[in-house]
Amino acid sequence: MSHVAFALSGRFGDFRLEAEAEVPASGVTAVMGPSGSGKTTLLRCLAGLARASGRVMAGEAVWQDGRTFVPTHRRGVGLVFQEPSLLPHLSVRRNLDFAARRAGRGPGPDFDEVVEMLGLGALLERDPDRLSGGERQRAAVARALLSRPVLLLMDEPLSSLDAAGKAEVLPYLEQLHRSLSLPVIYVSHDASEVARLADRVLRMEAGRLRGPAVVASDDPLALLSDAQVRTLARAALAAGLEAEA
Repeated sequence: MSHVAFALSGRFGDFRLEAEAEVPASGVTAVMGPSGSGKTTLLRCLAGLARASGRVMAGEAVWQDGRTFVPTHRRGVGLVFQEPSLLPHLSVRRNLDFAARRAGRGPGPDFDEVVEMLGLGALLERDPDRLSGGERQRAAVARALLSRPVLLLMDEPLSSLDAAGKAEVLPYLEQLHRSLSLPVIYVSHDASEVARLADRVLRMEAGRLRGPAVVASDDPLALLSDAQVRTLARAALAAGLEAEA
């Protein structure tokens, strides 16, 4: 797969989505914008969980056009939401096994690789209710990866965590970014997260993607429109790096 491309238009109640972009099939593409701007709606449409008019393509594979609509379970997307939504009656190991069995064989990291990348070895026999918020979210990311997706969609995966939880999970997400060639579309309104994770940024406002279809930069924060936001985000990022050091 060389790219993911979409051009979507639709009304959801009083809200209208108008979004068009093409992103490379590698690295992290962040979708930023204020609350209510349509970021989650866009991800739901890409996953096939919501329906708008238009097209969605993953390389040469057509997921949606005027004649075709591929259901979510056949699109090969991995989903990570704000809440982990692990199966509560299964241990971490069994949650991961469940995803791996459903995916079958195919390209992608195996069970042991995913467990190591996300630091889950000591947590495999625990039930979800015995995990911290950060541990549950790491397990949710691992489950998504073991579904062997061709595209990973992450909808503000750190927004439900406190500062300690975010600090726990972010280094693991950075490790995934370095280790995997899997394309990720990462929804966030947090500039410091985007600065640490994103290769490119799409700006969304009032249901519309603003600016070029793909924006690439060595400094994703430079793409934010508010100079004060950029300054604060860089300060937060620097503080985080100093704390890690």
